[in-house]
Amino acid sequence: MTKTCSKSTFFNLSLTGFLFLLILLFFPGFINEIYSQSPFKIVIDAGHGGKDPGRPNKSGIKEKDIVLKVALDLGKKLENSGNEVIYTRKKDVFLTLRQRAKIANDFDADLFISIHCNAFHDSSVHGSETFVYGLHVSDANFNVAKKENEIIFLDGHYSDDNENYSPTSTESLIGTTLMQEEYLDQSILLASFVQQNITKDLKIRNRGVKQSRFWVLHNTYMPSILIEAGFMTNPKEGAFLNSKKGQIGVSNSIHKAIEKYKKAINYSKTPIANSSIKEVVIYKVQIAAGKRRLELKPYNFNGLKKLSRIKDGALYKYFYSSSNSIDEIKKKKKYARLNGYGNAYIVGFKNGELFEVDWQDLFNINS
Repeated sequence: MTKTCSKSTFFNLSLTGFLFLLILLFFPGFINEIYSQSPFKIVIDAGHGGKDPGRPNKSGIKEKDIVLKVALDLGKKLENSGNEVIYTRKKDVFLTLRQRAKIANDFDADLFISIHCNAFHDSSVHGSETFVYGLHVSDANFNVAKKENEIIFLDGHYSDDNENYSPTSTESLIGTTLMQEEYLDQSILLASFVQQNITKDLKIRNRGVKQSRFWVLHNTYMPSILIEAGFMTNPKEGAFLNSKKGQIGVSNSIHKAIEKYKKAINYSKTPIANSSIKEVVIYKVQIAAGKRRLELKPYNFNGLKKLSRIKDGALYKYFYSSSNSIDEIKKKKKYARLNGYGNAYIVGFKNGELFEVDWQDLFNINS
C-alpha cells in the first residue's frame, strides 16, 4: 500500500512538472502575465536647454548643463530601481513648457520632477527649495515663477500656441484650470522628502517647500514638483552644483526621496498572482472614483478602514472591504452607505478583471 501510494504521488508530481514545462516552452509569456504589474512611471524634466541657457549668472555656469547631468544620473538610478522613466530631454535641445507638460500627460506618469538651479543678484543667498503648484503664494515666490515661466517667450510659436496667455500676468496664471490642486498633498509630501534629503546629505540650507505658479506644474495632471537645487550665483554653492560630486549628490537625494514617497503612498512592487491559475472571485464595495490619488487612510474616507485602490484609465477607483462571500459584502455595502457613500455598490474581481455585480443599486439607494 505504501509503495503504491508513493508511486502514484511520484507520477502525479512528475505529470504536474511536465505540464508546467510545456507551459514554459509554448507559452513563455504566461509567467510574466502571472507576475506582471505596471511599473511606477516618472517623468524627469531637465529645465531649460538649447537656446534657453537658464538663469544668468556672473560665473558663466550654465543651468541647462547642470540640470541635464543631474536628470540623466537620476534616471539611471530610478530605472535600476525598477521604475519606468521618460525624459523631456536627454540632450541640449529647447522645449516649450507646453511640450514638457504634454510629454508627462501623454505618458500618464505617476510623478513629474522638474530640475532647476536658482540665481539671485545677492551672491550671499544660498540653499535649496522645492516648489509645488499653488495660488496662495508670496510675492517673492511669484517672482521666481515668473522668471521660469518667461521661457514661453522664447518659443517662436508663442502667439499660436498660447493665444492671449501671458506667463507673467497674474490673471493668466489664476484664470486657468486648477487640476494640479487635486494632487497638492502628494506633491507637498514628495517635496518635503527632497528637501530633507538635500539638507541632510549635502549640507545645503533648507529654504523649504513652497507654493508658486509655475506654468509647467500647473499643466501636468499628476503629483509634480520643481526643484531649485541651489544658487549658482553663490560661489561655493555654484561650484558644488557645477561639479560631478554635486550633481551625483543631488540626484541621490532626489532618488531616495522618490523611493520613500512610493512607500508612503503604499505603492508596492510585490507581484500579484493572476487568478487564471485558480479561478477566485473577490467582492468589494466601490465607494468612489476620481482623478485624484488619495492616501488609503480612514480620514480620507469618512472613517472607513480596509481600503484598496486601482487605477483604471485616467481614474483611481476606491474600494471598501473585501470578501469572497456575497452575503458578507452586502452587509459592508450597507455600512458604507450609512457612512456617507450613498451610491456605494458591489464589484467583483475575477481572473484579475473588475466587473460590476449590482450596478442597478446606483438607482436604488435604499435597497
